[in-house]
Amino acid sequence: MNGYKIAVIGLGYVGLPLARLFATKYNVVGFDIDHKRVHELSKGNDTTLEVESNVLKSVLKSHQDEDIGLFCSSNLNDIKNCNYYVVTVPTPIDKNNRPDLTPLYKSSETVGKVLKKGDIVIYESTVYPGVTEDECIPVLEKTSGLKFNEDFFAGYSPERINPGDKEHTVDKILKVTAGSTPEVGKKVDKLYASVITAGTHLAPSIKVAEAAKVIENSQRDINIAFVNELAKIFNLMHIDTHSVLEAAATKWNFLPFKPGLVGGHCIGVDPYYLAQKAQEVGYHPEIILAGRRVNDSMGQYVASEIIKIMIGKDIRIKDAKVLVLGITFKENCPDVRNTKAVDVINQLKSFGTDVTIFDPWANPTEVNHEYNLETTQILPNEKFDAIVLTVAHKEYLKLNLNLLLKNKGLIYDVKGIIPCSSLSYRL
Repeated sequence: MNGYKIAVIGLGYVGLPLARLFATKYNVVGFDIDHKRVHELSKGNDTTLEVESNVLKSVLKSHQDEDIGLFCSSNLNDIKNCNYYVVTVPTPIDKNNRPDLTPLYKSSETVGKVLKKGDIVIYESTVYPGVTEDECIPVLEKTSGLKFNEDFFAGYSPERINPGDKEHTVDKILKVTAGSTPEVGKKVDKLYASVITAGTHLAPSIKVAEAAKVIENSQRDINIAFVNELAKIFNLMHIDTHSVLEAAATKWNFLPFKPGLVGGHCIGVDPYYLAQKAQEVGYHPEIILAGRRVNDSMGQYVASEIIKIMIGKDIRIKDAKVLVLGITFKENCPDVRNTKAVDVINQLKSFGTDVTIFDPWANPTEVNHEYNLETTQILPNEKFDAIVLTVAHKEYLKLNLNLLLKNKGLIYDVKGIIPCSSLSYRL
């Protein structure tokens, strides 16, 4: 026995790859309140497609007390003997773009029920600086009856998972770590360093680590907002934005960002966490929120541009048949959380068009549950007035889109991956 018994709380896009990685060296219990999810994982099936079946099965074990391997459970008793608890639950925003810490509160209550003296609780969820110590720790103390930094300790190591990315996997991404005391920081860092081949960076405090994570995605959001604004300007000037960016990228220090829809559970959410904390301490963030406004408006902008082009081609808008390619939040990934493709679809529908959504990666049942939209994983056998590519799935590159178009039809390429032609338009 190596002394480590790790519970990973939350087995989604972040928690499962981490639990799988830890399970190559340690005794790991993956805990999730979703009984269906636990049942599927116990059979070696990951519907998020983050961990391949053979890889998952190689670390699964039938009983939690075996020395090394992963045991998946939704039974609280199965994590009571752990000494490290790693919380990987999502941190969404509500309809008013305010941080929703409910998943963190509930998972902290869960851990608090089994917390013992000497245990260490590590949070990976993206938050604004101070959430771990000001929001989560009080829940742990209240539920467990134990005292922070005397009876139990905390750590923070922000997730850097890139869903759908099979190259930059969790073990190949350098990990930032932190602890509630210098000694605990070293323990947390040592634990991650034992499985992360890319290395670790021990931050001086939990707040520093929290801040580092939230600005990573805020920085990307602002950069994408900049090129989205450029796209709007250059479209008015009848200049191809992608050609401009290609020319500018010949300079060594030009940042290669492209215009597009910014969704998902990270880049489209995290800036609001930083903005919330900034406002709490008396500062109104201008650039961060301006970037969010630009990116949140892109779905409506794309739809409006498509309608303008259709009108210019004398295509009747009412009941016009539109094929939307992609509804996930990014390419080659089944995750539909906070996808901005939905904004394009709903706006097109508001003009009276008849929209068909084809996405071979998205689960139709999940999409219907989340957005009340019908999707198909099979390419429709008909012709359309307009085809809108919103997600750069690899499957779309193999399609001859011209064969799907009516005589005056058009192709609008949000991602800029389709070769230019007289029928295609790019954001």
